[in-house]
Amino acid sequence: MARAFYSEILGFKEIPKPSNLATKGGVWFQVGEHQLHIGVQDDFKPATKAHPAFLVHNASDIKKDLESKDIEIIYGDELEGANRFYIYDPFGNRIEIIEWLS
Repeated sequence: MARAFYSEILGFKEIPKPSNLATKGGVWFQVGEHQLHIGVQDDFKPATKAHPAFLVHNASDIKKDLESKDIEIIYGDELEGANRFYIYDPFGNRIEIIEWLS
């Protein structure tokens, strides 16, 4: 489920986990200069307030693409000088997509 959402829907590039961690489940992604590590946790509770924010240069295009894939777009507090919205991953984690406007 994580692979499908983060690689196929969001377009993140999956990267191999170190061999000593690969047996523990989860998946890692390269996102620009950063990495996103998705792990497995039995008593997991989604982060609904705290969240990662991904800085993009084309928020409107990304929003249209996500809508075409039936991903619900959530609008939050307006932020002056920014085009931003939120989505939720399949596990209930909130994710912010933000573009700073010039």
